[in-house]
Amino acid sequence: MPIETGLKGKVVIVTGAAAGIGRATALRFAAEGARVAAWDVDEKGADELASSIRAAAGECAFSRVDVSAAVSVERGVTEIVDRWGRVDVLVNNAGIVRDAVLVKWKDGQVQSTMAEDAFDAVMNVNLKGVFHCTRAVVPHMIRAGGGVILNASSVVGLYGNFGQTNYVAAKAAVIGMTRTWSRELGRHNIRVNAVAPGFIGTEILRNMPAKVIESMIARTPRGRLGLPEEIAEAYVWLASDAAGFVHGAVLSVDGGLVVGT
Repeated sequence: MPIETGLKGKVVIVTGAAAGIGRATALRFAAEGARVAAWDVDEKGADELASSIRAAAGECAFSRVDVSAAVSVERGVTEIVDRWGRVDVLVNNAGIVRDAVLVKWKDGQVQSTMAEDAFDAVMNVNLKGVFHCTRAVVPHMIRAGGGVILNASSVVGLYGNFGQTNYVAAKAAVIGMTRTWSRELGRHNIRVNAVAPGFIGTEILRNMPAKVIESMIARTPRGRLGLPEEIAEAYVWLASDAAGFVHGAVLSVDGGLVVGT
């Protein structure tokens, strides 16, 4: 018997929707009959995404929204509420990487360090962006009687990762915010959960050296990279009526990576 997701007609904001996991997530919600507000700072691919959603008889509104800027987020939320009347689901997917080791030491001296602007850039998008978007939609969800907030963390936020001080710090903090908001917002019928993907075959990952990708696969018990569509499935399930008692959870979708670490 098929699972009734209850997502038909729901208004869903997906941040970082232009490519990768965000794009797959926007398309998957549209397939359930949701009205999708696709946000990204990169407008490349926006027309193709909107066309794909409409071709599947879905509704899509693409907006250029910078999640690191509170004004941009507030404006984006206002536009969606003016258009569709409410926000039912928020998927805080937008994220960037600026990898570097904290201190690179060679031949008895410092060769390089992680730059402060690289640290700040990642925190502004991956952590502060989640804060901005959630703060902006929660009042609308409360007025409407409830909603669902889904945050993108990562398995590296659970166990750390070489060369990713900034990224790991942000993703670990997202878990903390998820658990805090689950305590604060549950009384308003707002469910809050996080998804922690493992190594997923997005364009960013595919552009890495083959040796690095092989190492990632070797560390994953399932023996392959994940697909963006597999993360999208997790988001849709967590947003659905089938997950109505799942709250404050961190769902690892990682092919067993944490187990194998």
